[in-house]
Amino acid sequence: MYARSDQSPIAEWWRTVDRWLLAAFLALIAFGMVLSFAASPAVAERIPLDTYHFVKRHALFLIPAVAMMVGVSFLNPRQVRRLALVLLLVSVTLMIAVLFLGVEIKGSRRWVRILGVSLQPSEFMKPAFVVFCAWLFAEHQRRPEIPGSLIAMILFLAMAALLIAQPDLGQTVLLAGTWGGMFFIAGLSWLWIAILSGVAAVGLAGAYFVFPHVADRINRFLTGEGDTFQVDMGREAIVRGGWFGQGPGEGTVKRILPDSHTDFVFSVLAEEFGIVLCAVLVSIFAFIVLRGLARAMRDQDAFQRFAVSGLVILVGFQSTINIAVNLQLMPAKGMTLPFVSYGGSSMIAVAVTAGMILALTRRNPESRAGHVRFHKATGFEPAL
Repeated sequence: MYARSDQSPIAEWWRTVDRWLLAAFLALIAFGMVLSFAASPAVAERIPLDTYHFVKRHALFLIPAVAMMVGVSFLNPRQVRRLALVLLLVSVTLMIAVLFLGVEIKGSRRWVRILGVSLQPSEFMKPAFVVFCAWLFAEHQRRPEIPGSLIAMILFLAMAALLIAQPDLGQTVLLAGTWGGMFFIAGLSWLWIAILSGVAAVGLAGAYFVFPHVADRINRFLTGEGDTFQVDMGREAIVRGGWFGQGPGEGTVKRILPDSHTDFVFSVLAEEFGIVLCAVLVSIFAFIVLRGLARAMRDQDAFQRFAVSGLVILVGFQSTINIAVNLQLMPAKGMTLPFVSYGGSSMIAVAVTAGMILALTRRNPESRAGHVRFHKATGFEPAL
């Protein structure tokens, strides 16, 4: 597409970016746009709003999301670290503000209004937290006298405390699982892993006894008693879809499912397009995780290895939770499906995550630039 002699930033980006990962993210965005047409009109009419209210807003959010993903992917690893630090400081400040000024919805304070736009700061905290912890783990590995792992542990406890205060137990579980995966990949002591696993188990048990809504969801999941309308309808949609679905626009469950455009968009996909297309969507998420981990394991730089691993685990774990809830394999958690579910904060935050993954998996742009300068100066092609 671009000649090797073209050294413009865009040409250099195109030559170094992982095009398979880029294509996978764009495929998820396409899935999200198609499912917005399939799932959200019924919700909008039921509220009632303009039939294509959520479709228009979804498309509107896509513009800054794609721009954010591509823009962040141009950054080098040092710039990604700086972006993560700034984003972490801003999102933590807003998460503290949410506790006092946030909009309360269904008993939780997770959103804050800025210039008339609702924002969920915890969505932006997640990728920033992962990248910053990756830097701490890498610094500890490079210089053991630096207590990077201890600082990462303290930072995780602080983020978990802010999430629990909202309360948002789903995001807490997601953050804990992602951080635990990074902790394991960083090669830290099995003793620490055992201790932290025990703490996590105690924390989950504590949440059951402290938060009534958590106990209620777990009890409903285990016994099937109580208000299980949404998860039952989600499963019903999947069963009705069969292998090839009822056809675009022919689904009926979405007309009575309150969160069909957000938490249960996977069920709408199953009913209208069938299990085969669901398997394609799952395969895209699996591809992102496996390719990201494969690229990370080949990277000689510890920071990039830990950061890419953590970011793809974050995307993979979040998608797993959403799909598992739709399949009634987990209690309902209110977790969006990355790039597919409706939600402005989620979409922009996932775009930042995707941009960071693309930036950190580029083929050593600084080294490549050095090769080009060597070739121009000497006329010889350096060995790669």
